[in-house]
Amino acid sequence: MAWPNIFQRGTLFSRFSHHHVVVFLLTFFSYSLLHASRKTFSNVKVSISKQWTPSAFNKSIRLPVEIWNSNHLFPSAEEATLFLGTLDTIFLFSYAVGLFISGIVGDRLNLRWVLSFGMCSSALVVFVFGTVTEWLHFYNKGLYCCLWIINGLLQSTGWPCVVAVMGNWFGKAGRGVVFGLWSACASVGNILGACLASSVLQYGYEYAFLVTAAVQFAGGIVIFFGLLVSPEEIGLPGIEAEENFEEDSHRPLINGAENEDEYEPNYSIQEGSTVTQVKAVSFYQACCLPGVIPYSLAYACLKLVNYSFFFWLPFYLTNNFGWKEAEADKLSIWYDVGGIIGGTLQGFISDILQKRAPVLALSLLLAIGSLVGYSRSPNDKSINALLMAVTGFFIGGPSNMISSAISADLGRQELIQGSSEALATVTGIVDGTGSIGAAVGQYLVSLIQDNLGWMWVFYFFILMVSERVPFLTRGFS
Repeated sequence: MAWPNIFQRGTLFSRFSHHHVVVFLLTFFSYSLLHASRKTFSNVKVSISKQWTPSAFNKSIRLPVEIWNSNHLFPSAEEATLFLGTLDTIFLFSYAVGLFISGIVGDRLNLRWVLSFGMCSSALVVFVFGTVTEWLHFYNKGLYCCLWIINGLLQSTGWPCVVAVMGNWFGKAGRGVVFGLWSACASVGNILGACLASSVLQYGYEYAFLVTAAVQFAGGIVIFFGLLVSPEEIGLPGIEAEENFEEDSHRPLINGAENEDEYEPNYSIQEGSTVTQVKAVSFYQACCLPGVIPYSLAYACLKLVNYSFFFWLPFYLTNNFGWKEAEADKLSIWYDVGGIIGGTLQGFISDILQKRAPVLALSLLLAIGSLVGYSRSPNDKSINALLMAVTGFFIGGPSNMISSAISADLGRQELIQGSSEALATVTGIVDGTGSIGAAVGQYLVSLIQDNLGWMWVFYFFILMVSERVPFLTRGFS
């Protein structure tokens, strides 16, 4: 097996300028902040559930009984839990719809403007949802649903824009390892959100929302003034120009093996200082690109499982093992640690093999075993953390690869020559389809858990993971 030239020469990182580093860090932390605000909601579910139930079940209530009983939302903790699952579902459905729209908008407007607007506006919505309503003691299901729908639409501006910006700066050579490392932004955001929430949870869950919203708003301001969306903005050559001078680092990572020998990318190059006005592809054209729909469906099943851990893991640890909410929040970090390592290592291996699908297929097969093991974890925090990290490695890793490196591969195929503004649209399709699957899954998780118990939830996860393995072994690379 030939070692890719980009690694043989040791030029993968030496070829990058300080602009590449700044873009990497800004896009990384911008999406981390978006994920941190989402993670806050999952980390305070137990506190919110207590606040929404009657005083007979609420030991921490600070309002007079007569005032509280006229404002509580649910007669029991079970109904509050079901509503929390419903909020997760409507957030993800609105997030999915927004991804399809944001991808199209991002390819037609300035990516920096779209990303900054989404971050700042989402921060304000989160502040109202979690902080203002609690300060005013105003609890209303309709308001919560409306705010979370708006938050899903605004948060959807993030992923298509940051992937498109990264795709503009980093070429196919070494994309697996670069995007594998970069896609840890979601997991880092989860860790950041868990740490911020647990650090102020003792003062009330409203302060967890306040802190994450403030940090996210500040991040949006930094993005507006500091992010360069492409090398052409400062007179540097685009990645299409650079890739045309590479001799053998362009073998397709998403096409079938029968086309690999004859495939030669043929991107258009800017000449001199002339800025070529490229035409953005339509939504239908992006859907018809090879691999977009199959990988989108695969991501729907995988994101369902990944986001179920994201939304429900602290709640599961508290309710299944009786651990304190703050301890469960900190312990859930290990799932994201496993995802960070998995995404980076599997991306590196896929660059060496110059194929993505075999790495994904093997990881998902091993994920089945890890899910079985974690579902039988004993009431021991150390063992639970270890099994959690292993599960995150084999589930979070493939999820990160599909949503980042593979989306970038799909968005820069030879079929879109002359219409290279497809990265955000393709990313929106892949992540949007994945979010639809995740949205359905969140409601199913709460329904299955309420009627059958947590063990059947894990059986459901195993079914979703194993269902996509045959697709990955049928020639998609």
